Amino acid sequence: MGLHLSQIDAADELLTNDPLALLIGMVLDQQIPLERAFAAPLELTRRLGRGLDAADLAAMDPEELAAVFSVQPALHRFPAAMAQRTQKLSRIVIDSYGGDAAGVWTTATDGRQLFKQVAALPGFGEQKARIFVALLGKQLGVTPPGWREACAPFGEDGSYRSVADITSPESRSKVRDYKKAMKAAAKA
Repeated sequence: MGLHLSQIDAADELLTNDPLALLIGMVLDQQIPLERAFAAPLELTRRLGRGLDAADLAAMDPEELAAVFSVQPALHRFPAAMAQRTQKLSRIVIDSYGGDAAGVWTTATDGRQLFKQVAALPGFGEQKARIFVALLGKQLGVTPPGWREACAPFGEDGSYRSVADITSPESRSKVRDYKKAMKAAAKA
């Protein structure tokens, strides 16, 4: 089963098969439409003219990477800040996981450790870390003991709370409806 976050086949295939692309997409998933955030890693590969590589991204001149993110249409609403986060993420992947982005989740022995490792990444606050752990468990089979507790409430079966629940255009609509309802309830 592949991911369906960008709703663009080639971009979703990259997210499914390249853990670094998935992490970068998740980093970018804030203050822009989720489809745009998760399509950005594919566009980044096009702009770089090569696949994503943590060592390559970590070693790039920060201004050069920011310029790549800023080419119109920019990869994010805040291209320089997100280029910086992507570079920090890449350095963590190199320093802590030997260049293997999947190591963020494959080295976790339980849900608590998985959550801790994800939450330590730049741009991953507590809620985003819970959502990402839920995405890993629900869609990629990363289910160490205690993963559902670590990502509660996003790990619940049958929920439509976050990107962890998007498997089709229909489920994406349900997630959007849920988020609208939560915003409306918060204003009431």
